[in-house]
Amino acid sequence: MPPERRKMVIAATIAVTLLVAGGLAVRILAEHLGRTGDHVALPRGTLAQLPLNLGDWTGRESPLDEAIVKATSADDYLNRLYFRQPAGPTVGLYIAYGVRARDLMPHRPEVCYPGNGWTLDDTESRELPLAEGEKLPCRIYRFSRGTLDRQTITVLNYYIVDGQYAPDVSLLRSKAWQGSGAIQYMVQVQVTCSEQSAPDPDVSARAVDALATLSAKPIRSLLPDAAAEAGRSNDVPRSSVQSRTPTEKNE
Repeated sequence: MPPERRKMVIAATIAVTLLVAGGLAVRILAEHLGRTGDHVALPRGTLAQLPLNLGDWTGRESPLDEAIVKATSADDYLNRLYFRQPAGPTVGLYIAYGVRARDLMPHRPEVCYPGNGWTLDDTESRELPLAEGEKLPCRIYRFSRGTLDRQTITVLNYYIVDGQYAPDVSLLRSKAWQGSGAIQYMVQVQVTCSEQSAPDPDVSARAVDALATLSAKPIRSLLPDAAAEAGRSNDVPRSSVQSRTPTEKNE
């Protein structure tokens, strides 16, 4: 692997490590979010069905250390690097699915990165246009650290809560107070681009926007139909219901 590409891979791996490690000390709404409710499980490996080719981006798996995977407490996860063809920046894509929001909520960029020595330089809210007039609400963070050897990274973060896109954890918090059955599942999606891949912040921002826009609907299509699952007979415990495969959904 060329040295430049190796640096990009290392940078993307560090981004996910920070996200996970920095959130271990934070447990918001622990009682409400940790109770057993009407959750929809997702078979391990479901997220891996996300296409490797998204538009002019080509992805490859970037395995995480087992200790990091365990720390996420996710029921399923995906970690990839996407490269734009024929040339361009490398973008990291991390997805974590969980039925216990308590386990995923603490791993937020605004908590994890500063907790590991990064300075939050800027943040903004965006709504990226998707197909059929839909919008993807998300948050963009720009972090840096060091002086002479300054490092920067752009992070795009959003959630999918029972099929609904959300830019932050406010939707989770509002649902949590409604009771243990208010949240059936949540997904955290993080798209990152470091200075090793794109020294220009504007290039980094365009890169994470592009991949987030292309991947948002394909990601959601892999998830359970929470509304449909909620309408199942009470004789079937939803905590034991597995998500349907894309083939089953089309039958």
